[in-house]
Amino acid sequence: MEFTANQIAEFLEGKVEGDGEAKVNNVAKIEEGKSGTLAFLANPKYTSYIYTTNASIVLVNKSFKADKKINSTLIYVEDAYRAFVSLLEMVAEAMFEEKTGIEEPCFIHESVTKGTNLYIGAFAYIGKNVKLGNNVKIYPQVYIGDNVTIDEGTTIYAGAKVYHDCVLGKQNTIHSGAVIGADGFGFAPTDTTNYKKIPQIGNVILENYVEIGSNTTVDRATMGSTIIRKGVKLDNLIQIGHNVEVGENTVMAAQVGIAGSTKIGKNCMFGGQAGFAGHLIIADEVKAAAMSGVAQSVKEKGKIIMGAPAYDISGFMKSFIVQRNLPEMSRKVRQLEKDIEELKRNL
Repeated sequence: MEFTANQIAEFLEGKVEGDGEAKVNNVAKIEEGKSGTLAFLANPKYTSYIYTTNASIVLVNKSFKADKKINSTLIYVEDAYRAFVSLLEMVAEAMFEEKTGIEEPCFIHESVTKGTNLYIGAFAYIGKNVKLGNNVKIYPQVYIGDNVTIDEGTTIYAGAKVYHDCVLGKQNTIHSGAVIGADGFGFAPTDTTNYKKIPQIGNVILENYVEIGSNTTVDRATMGSTIIRKGVKLDNLIQIGHNVEVGENTVMAAQVGIAGSTKIGKNCMFGGQAGFAGHLIIADEVKAAAMSGVAQSVKEKGKIIMGAPAYDISGFMKSFIVQRNLPEMSRKVRQLEKDIEELKRNL
């Protein structure tokens, strides 16, 4: 598909500066832009590339001011990043054919309730009493256990597993290899060195507009429910323990781990490999930097934490400055010790 700058500007309600008939048929990062591609500039770190990029069209914020000549056609918009995402959504809809129908072979139990406009891929397994809403898409080799409910518009990609009794809301996306509802890590020590497994009889509830990344696992509750609230986005390779609750619109990067029964607030952001101990309370809008180790509850809304063990980022940065200077401080201390010894000898 090919679009002109004028067509794109009309779609985005933007303003063209340059050749309105410049055409693009692909997208690219601004530093890798080629003739015929569209790029965007949102992060100031990449400003230098706008003067060297070969992209035919570049989306920029209305606040952008050029310091020198730019060869590309510019489209000024309110938010270049969001505008670019809107274009990607439009391109994706045009590129990818919507799948419908039931492929063979697959197993669908006779008790399954099926909505309209379904897609069920080959080798999928759908157990007893499952309820599938309208426009649900289940890709090949997906396993859906008994008594699962999947609401309208949810997509489950190839190889994902949803264990029995779990509830998936509307417009969720479950990526390949994800496991929803496996047993929580519950074992009781016995009077020997062995452990006795604690039955995990709860379930997992995913509310609406949740996205679960590839090979991420969300464990079922021991009792009650593990709950992922509306709008949560989980990256690949994340572990959510049993009876955890994740608040609305919280996002987590890859390899985050949340231990059992911890309650995460709304609109939180966790960097990669951040780890949270069990039975904690994390307030709304808390941000945890990558590789943070969180061992205590965070009750202050909007707090930013860092380190292992994690604490307030301002304190962490002050400590880091001291830590960075430790070799020089150590050298000075050793020199002072030598000077003191020399003074003692002279006295």
